[in-house]
Amino acid sequence: MQITESPCVQICVMDADAGLCVGCGRTLGEIGRWAAMEPAERRAIMDILPARLAAADLPPLPRPARTGRRRQRERA
Repeated sequence: MQITESPCVQICVMDADAGLCVGCGRTLGEIGRWAAMEPAERRAIMDILPARLAAADLPPLPRPARTGRRRQRERA
């Protein structure tokens, strides 16, 4: 089984104004085609994502919800 490199950070929220995922910076088209892309195409997109996210001036990401289980681990 081949593992596909991905910039996904499990924060899959699209910003309607920018047309980008606020977690990884990809467009819906890029996300949809990701598995079918050649490794070089994926790498080229990943290389521009930091600059793309910085230029998009997206709102800050929401803080993850704290669950009781997480609080228990933090106390330990």
